[in-house]
Amino acid sequence: MAVRAVQEKQVTIRLACKAFRISEYCYRYELKLNEENELIADWLIRLTHNQKNWGFGLCFLHLRNVKGFGWNHKRVYRIYKELELNLRIKPKKRIKREKPEALYTPNKPNEVWSMDFMHDQLSNGKPFRLFNVIDNYNREGLDIETDFSLPSQRVIRSLERIIEWRGKPKVIRCDNGPEYISAALQNWAKKQDIKLEYIQPGKPQQNAYIERYNRTVRYDWLNFYLFYSIEEVQEFATKWLWVYNNERPNTAIGGITPVQKLALVA
Repeated sequence: MAVRAVQEKQVTIRLACKAFRISEYCYRYELKLNEENELIADWLIRLTHNQKNWGFGLCFLHLRNVKGFGWNHKRVYRIYKELELNLRIKPKKRIKREKPEALYTPNKPNEVWSMDFMHDQLSNGKPFRLFNVIDNYNREGLDIETDFSLPSQRVIRSLERIIEWRGKPKVIRCDNGPEYISAALQNWAKKQDIKLEYIQPGKPQQNAYIERYNRTVRYDWLNFYLFYSIEEVQEFATKWLWVYNNERPNTAIGGITPVQKLALVA
């Protein structure tokens, strides 16, 4: 308003500042952009372009905890807003629900794993499945197996492959799908001295860690791309899994990556 008064009404700067109760220093101040702000903007643009589902929180945690930059969150957020990178949040209807019991959080790796299936389809409409396994301690994605059919024998083979490099879990939590309640998987778990912990039917919140992970898989890449072959899906899943474990901050474990959390107990 002071600037308009000076330009349009031809009043002096001193009079305009006095009228609108601001200092002459404030009137004459010009924002000085420096190279560091341009660097922050460049990082934000690249992050939001490559990770279209990341909001400001994940971008800032990635810059602070993964890349090691010491920029203040207010400064980064100001540039984030000026670049108009904000994600549109669709409002949801609030539904009153009973508060579920707190899910047990393991104190070290390989105490509890969770596994679950997901479904999608190729560009030609042919459906395929994804078999996801995570460690509940640090939310690390241990494997994503993709194929048109994943029977209990494929589940066993995937678990054995993980055990070779990760070690054996005490408990594996899962739902009551036919692959999980099969005699083949139950006999294998008994031989391996692994407890299969089944959730109650119709209560996916009892396996909330893998359900939240499935949501990340869905909205980070599965819904963003059109795949033409199962090999293409598997290749993309393998690449994304590395980014998830090594680059993507996880707010549930303190804003660090699963690999960083694992390193704290190494």
